[in-house]
Amino acid sequence: MKRLVLLSIFLMLAPQAFAADLSAAKTEGVANFYANITAVEPIMEAFTASTGIKGVYTRVSTSKYVATVLTEHNAGKLQADVLQGPLPILEMLKEKGVLAPYKSPAAADYPGWASKDDSIVQFGIEYVALIYNKELVKPADVPKSYKELADPKWRDKIVMPDPAIHATTISWLVGLKDAKVFASEQEWMDFLKGLAANRPMFVASFSPTPTPVESGQKLIAISMPKYIVTHAPAPLDWARTDILLGTPRAIAVAAKAPHPNAARALMDYWLAKDAMKILANDVGEYVLASGIYPPIPDIDKAKVIPIRDLSDEEISQWGDKFQKIFDIKK
Repeated sequence: MKRLVLLSIFLMLAPQAFAADLSAAKTEGVANFYANITAVEPIMEAFTASTGIKGVYTRVSTSKYVATVLTEHNAGKLQADVLQGPLPILEMLKEKGVLAPYKSPAAADYPGWASKDDSIVQFGIEYVALIYNKELVKPADVPKSYKELADPKWRDKIVMPDPAIHATTISWLVGLKDAKVFASEQEWMDFLKGLAANRPMFVASFSPTPTPVESGQKLIAISMPKYIVTHAPAPLDWARTDILLGTPRAIAVAAKAPHPNAARALMDYWLAKDAMKILANDVGEYVLASGIYPPIPDIDKAKVIPIRDLSDEEISQWGDKFQKIFDIKK
């Protein structure tokens, strides 16, 4: 019923946000969407229902995103019309000529810093938190700070993305230092070594992190609060730490989009406020549209801040350092 109501709202309101040529977009008929974001089928369905343009979503993991897109682009076979990913990744792609300029009117009311150039628009923050099994972790044991992950009581009970290769996790770990979450760089390093000593299970991305926590195989994850929504009614909750950090989520039109008009139509639709409501309510995302929050207890009280962009060189260098700290065999 909830999805039907949202679809009805979109059918009435969404076309007002379009700057794209909808007639030409409908003739093209398809908009291909490459994204690292998950569980966005509700928006793609609403886009298709409202415009008559078929939205096709292809999930590309963060660790493979740049390689996948550049390989296809350089071969002249990139099928994506619209590209969504962490801001640093889209900036890398822009440097390689993969992105087209497009200013969507749907982003007119976003914060000024959300549009860094004529191609890339930031629409949310890929916020990271400590997610735990609320049926198996006693309230007194729930971490109140990040440094508590280094407590030996969590030995063999943590799951997280591989800090040697997962770009967002690398950026998040560095972000903890840059945001001065720890009193000193030495305290941050002690945290890293303590976390490593607790022998976390490493997975390829955030997407697999909730499952072992749900099953009780692990008790806590370095993960994303949105899974509390998308995995409901799983027994998941988030630790109320002082701040939540995350990589800005961004979106852009592909320079050689197979369906350029449909690409701009999807961009307009995605950035509209009503789409952001679906993204928050159905997907659990933290979005930049004012006053919109996911249906997660206390998340409206959280201080969520974007972490700085790391260059590809920094990602590689820090990945090598974390590989040694966590003693990850490759």
